[in-house]
Amino acid sequence: MSEKKRVAIIGAGPSGMAQLRAFESAERQGMDIPELVCFEKQADWGGQWNYSWRTGLDEYGEPVHSSMYRNLWSNGPKEGLEFADYSFDEHFGRPISSYPPREVLWDYIAGRLKQSDVRKYIRFTTVVRLVTFDEDTQLFTVTSEHLPSGETTTETFDHVVVASGHFSFPFTPEVAGIETFTGFITHAHDFRGAEALGGKDVLVIGSSYSAEDIGSQAYKMGARSVTASYRTAPMGYDWPKGFEERHSVERFEGNTAFFKDGTSKHVDAVIFCTGYVHKYPFLPKEFAVDGPNTIYPERLYRGVVWHDNPALFYVGAQDQWFTFNMFDTQAWYVRDLILGTTEMPSAAERKRSMAVWQNRYGVTPSNAENQIRYQADYVRDLMEATDYPSFDIDEVSDIFIRWTKDKRKDILGYRDICYRSVMTGTIAATHHTPWMEELDDSLERYLSPGNPSREPAGRRG
Repeated sequence: MSEKKRVAIIGAGPSGMAQLRAFESAERQGMDIPELVCFEKQADWGGQWNYSWRTGLDEYGEPVHSSMYRNLWSNGPKEGLEFADYSFDEHFGRPISSYPPREVLWDYIAGRLKQSDVRKYIRFTTVVRLVTFDEDTQLFTVTSEHLPSGETTTETFDHVVVASGHFSFPFTPEVAGIETFTGFITHAHDFRGAEALGGKDVLVIGSSYSAEDIGSQAYKMGARSVTASYRTAPMGYDWPKGFEERHSVERFEGNTAFFKDGTSKHVDAVIFCTGYVHKYPFLPKEFAVDGPNTIYPERLYRGVVWHDNPALFYVGAQDQWFTFNMFDTQAWYVRDLILGTTEMPSAAERKRSMAVWQNRYGVTPSNAENQIRYQADYVRDLMEATDYPSFDIDEVSDIFIRWTKDKRKDILGYRDICYRSVMTGTIAATHHTPWMEELDDSLERYLSPGNPSREPAGRRG
């Protein structure tokens, strides 16, 4: 009888949790699954969805993983990320709104796995230090450290699944004169709340989701003004009075920011919303995804198989319109390759497939609708290759496209809109308090009936 395979899963955030769910699903169907070890450096599962007040380094001197902040609400409709095998209705027992806050989404993704015993596979507060591969034995060696004790363990695995995400190592560009700025300065990764920005002139540098949301948070919490500095193109929303966009901050002189359009402005706080870099400090360079954040990363067959060593997998390594349910389809496919129920294509076949997808991506227009449709086809391709429960991917795409249009109509009010679940057909409930007036993002407050007489808490009503 052959020895049982061993699989290392690095990370117990949404991607790693999806991989555990995939193996658990196979086991429920009577299949023999490998020995699983999931390494998670935080004390609980959830990855980015774990809020921590800490910034920079954690209590063990490790880089803080999460970029979550207080009063963070989903910036995309939950109907687009709903699991096909575990609906929001099933978890909460009733309809909820389309844009829940962080704690509610954490409760949902954790709730799916709490129904099983997969937590037994996770080594919490354990960080992976190094992964190497032996060409002779065809095994990976994984060295990890249990952070509270400092104990180091080295062991071998047949496969490694990298599920640690790619939104934890911030990219912060240099701006001339920034060292003369005497106000508050941070990157979105270390931003923990906008309450202290009340009455201040705030500059967010960037023009993507972080700039959009943190700028909106600052406005909501009473900032005197919000300026968003874009490099190539403005976000272009119909911002309210007191919120503006300017072209490229070029330098600082003290607390005055100078822009490419020749204007200048005094600012009290600067928040870099300039994205993240692919960084996997535990992987040697020949195994690590690098380069820009893109929908179809190079060297990843079907977005998950490391082409140069097909025993190494990634889940959730690409730029994302789809999230939780895409991670599921990836994890199901990775599982089937590991179990051998799906055959690993030859190197030539993998190369041809990657070329087809990358060539198509290269000619796909950069507008939201075409990018969403491209990723929808990618998810469909994986779903059709596995037994992941099927769902109407085109309808999910329509929801995402409608969402992008709803933001154009009302950037500060779109979170009050309700959508229909693709999985259950349920229409989302209207939250008891408009987003601009809701300052309590707790699970308890969210699920409460609300208080109709509550005074509006928003900045300008």
